[in-house]
Parts: sequence; C-alpha cells; structure tokens
Amino acid sequence: MKKIIISTIAVSALLFTVTSCKTDFDTDVKDIPVTKGDADFSKYISLGNSLTSGYSNGALYSSGQNESYPSMIAGQMKLAGSGDFKQPLVPNDIGGFTNLPGFPGKLTLQVVNGALSPVPSAPAATLDILPNGGTYQNMGVPGAKSFHLVAPGYGNPAGLAAGTANPYFVRFASSATTSVLQDAMAQKATFFSLWIGNNDVLSYATNGGTNSQTVGNVTTYTTATVQTGNTNPGTYKSNDISDPAVVAGSIKGVLDGLKSVGTTKGVIANIPYVTSVPFFTTVPYNPLTPAALGANLTALNTSLYGPLKQALTAFGAGDRINLLSSTSANPVLIKDVALQDLSAQLTAALTPALGLAQATLFGQIYGQARQATQDDYILLTTSSVINTNAPGVPAPVNVYGISYPLQNQHVLTKTEAAYVKTATDAYNASIKSLADSYGLAFVDANSKMVELNGQSGISFDGVKYTAKFVTGGAFSLDGVHLTGRGYGIVANEFIKSINAKYRSTLPQVNPNNYGGVKFP
Repeated sequence: MKKIIISTIAVSALLFTVTSCKTDFDTDVKDIPVTKGDADFSKYISLGNSLTSGYSNGALYSSGQNESYPSMIAGQMKLAGSGDFKQPLVPNDIGGFTNLPGFPGKLTLQVVNGALSPVPSAPAATLDILPNGGTYQNMGVPGAKSFHLVAPGYGNPAGLAAGTANPYFVRFASSATTSVLQDAMAQKATFFSLWIGNNDVLSYATNGGTNSQTVGNVTTYTTATVQTGNTNPGTYKSNDISDPAVVAGSIKGVLDGLKSVGTTKGVIANIPYVTSVPFFTTVPYNPLTPAALGANLTALNTSLYGPLKQALTAFGAGDRINLLSSTSANPVLIKDVALQDLSAQLTAALTPALGLAQATLFGQIYGQARQATQDDYILLTTSSVINTNAPGVPAPVNVYGISYPLQNQHVLTKTEAAYVKTATDAYNASIKSLADSYGLAFVDANSKMVELNGQSGISFDGVKYTAKFVTGGAFSLDGVHLTGRGYGIVANEFIKSINAKYRSTLPQVNPNNYGGVKFP
C-alpha cells in the first residue's frame, strides 16, 4: 500500500476545516416541529449493498455499522414516531472472518517506516450465524449486486465455497433458501430505502476490467465482459458489468415484491460514477518525476524508450511511447488490451539489433504497451506495485510502470472507463424512471458525489468535505466506502428527498458528529 505522509497541518485541516462556503444546513428543517407528513415511518427497512450496511475501511465492523446512513435516517424517523431499527451487528469492531480467506479486518493508519500508511487488521472472528433471521431492518449486504437481492439461496452457508452465497447475508438470512427480498417482504414495512446497482459495475472498475482465478499460489487474470445483451446473470463472472436490463429488472422485482405486501412508500437512489472516488483519483497517471528516475532516465531513453518509439513509429503507432522528460513528470507504462497487438512486428523489427531471443521478449512485453494518459485511472492498490519488480521477468525490463507495463488488473483504461460510464448512465436512467413510475422519493447520489469530488467540496457547519484520500474526511481508507461523516452526508440527501416527496420534516443529521479517518 502506498505510504501517505500526513502532517499536523493536514490533520487539523481534516478535522476542523473552516470555510465561508454556504452550508447544506441552510435548507434544514431543524427549527420546525418533526412530522411524518404523508409517510408512515413506524417500520423502516433499508435494502442495498456495502454502502447501506455501513461498510468502511475495507471491512464491516460494529462501529461502522452504527454509523451507517440508514441508522442515521432511522434515528431521525424516531423523532416522528418510528419503531426500532435493528442491524445485524458483527461481534467486534475489527471485522473480517478468520475462517474465510479474503475477508480481512478493517484498515487502520499506522506508522510504517516513518510514514502513515493504511494497514489491514487480522480478521477478528469466525463467521457467525445470527439467531433472528431476517428480522433485521438494515438489510445491506456487502458485495451484493442488483440481481443478488432477488436470488434464492444467497444466504445458504453451503453455497459459500461455490460463490453462490454471500457470507454477510448468511449471517442473518432467515433460511438457506430465502432471498434478501423475501426476508424484506416478510417484515411488511411501512417505509423503505433502496440503494443498489453500484456493485454491478464497481467490481469491474476496481479490478481494472479483469476477472481473476487463483490455483495454488498462482493468480491469472482474464478480461472481464461487458454483458450488455446477456440477461442471464447466472452466466456472469464475478467482475463482469451487468446488463442494464438485468439491473432494471432486478430493481423492479424488488419494488414489486415490496408493493405486494403493502410497502409502497420509500426512497431510491441512483449510483455514483465510480471514477469519482479516491480509489481511482489518488494515484496520478504521471508519478515518474525526473528526481525519482534519477540516472536511470537517460539509460531508459537510450536502451528502451528510444528503440520502442522508433519501431512503433514505423508501424504507425508512435504515439504509444514518448521519450522520458528530464524536466516534467512522466506517465507510467501500461498494457492496454484494447490496442492492436504488435508483438510479432516488434519482434521482427528489433531482431537485427537485439537478437531473436531479446527481440521476442520485447515483442511479448511491449506489443500492447503504451504510456498512460490523464484519461486512464491508476488504481489506489497499484500504488504499492509501481517501481517493484515483476516476477519471472529478467532485469532490467522488469520494473512495473517504468520498464515493464502495469498489467490490465492495475489500471482502468480510458476504454474501460467508458464502458463503466455507459453502464452507469443506463442504470441511472432506469432507476430514475422506476422512482417516477412507483411514486418514490429519488436521491441523485451521483450528482452529490460529483459535487464532493469537486474543488469546492461540501460544507456542513463550517467543516469542508472533499473526495481527497484521507484528508478529505468523507472517504475511508479503502478509497471506495465512506467514513461516518461521509455517510452523514449521504443520510442528509436521503432525508431531504424524503421530506420533499412526502411533506415530512425530518431534521438532517450533523456529519461533524460522526467518525472520520482515525489517526494513531
């Protein structure tokens, strides 16, 4: 993980940034008597994924759950006469499952080699099966895609090994055969919130448009599929982009199921552009400064970048590689699977100068290589890969991002980012249409996240929040999920939409009262 040095000034800015910007509380109703308006908040349930559950810092843990946005909303609804809001709390404040590989505990900032760095905690408990089944009102399931909410058996412990079940739903599912929707319907709630669809595109993006498979200790990566036109999610791999009709149909299925038991009033949110979160915006495309490259800069130009540039220019692809600059920051070298593979051409062109063996190696490595541009997104997790040695590759062409291309799983390329945006726009058009046709309150979460990602950010009672990693205050250390303060911002968007639609007067929460990034 990339080391992040946080100064005392930065810490103060994170905790107490005072601005003169207009605050979102200017539209609050805190001085108006709390009423339910046309809604009935007596039994409120929330459905969704990790964002709904309170997931933060790369894990689900109890204090994060207690600062979930549905819990905040429920607290304000209680002022208008709502009942209890129970959450399937994990048994500790670390999270993770000791008996399930790939489920570590939460990230914390620790001093490593003199710098503050996000470090994962060891998981703190085995998977626990809760006794109350689907009687929990926060039904956010980390990792759930839209179609998972309507899938029977998604909480079946026997399906964990095959990947057909989700351990977080296994914890609180009422039976091995039920679905999230069925357990929600059984509660016959009077009001609901629904925020789903993010994972239908997020896992594609956070994995650089790849699926992976590990056999033994060897992990291989293949290009994930944009499943537009394929309406059978049973054929999807884990990181494929869901067909928009599947997302719309699944959400409609949830709304119809709730409606069939009398749960007709609620609020639904669209999904943000995933590329507006710190996981994609923290690591620059051009981190290779002349100082960092040092004396290697000239040697790289002479022995690698120059010959590649010359050969590629002869094939009409000279724009893929430029010489490294000695006066400005340089982009990393990446593999772009959307490019024509020029391996054979490079091998032939370089053989006279390098010999067949070396030229063949160069052809294999650089046949789809190019330098990154500002339209590519270097993943947050890739920060720990840049300038390390690629396994099994001979020196000196083995340094990730410099002499060896970052691989497909390390980067969301311009082409892949366009797939993500196209899918997100399609999902959001359907979500808005469904909100209108079912008469629901609608939250434009996408616009709010874009605003948060802007230079001005969002202010509450003089405290400014942005989407900057660590210092922005709204996003947790995993770069995707929010802090308690970030969830407070989201809760207020839901509350404002509920009040506007149902003429209620629920007061907003103060995000400053919740947790941010914790420093050691």
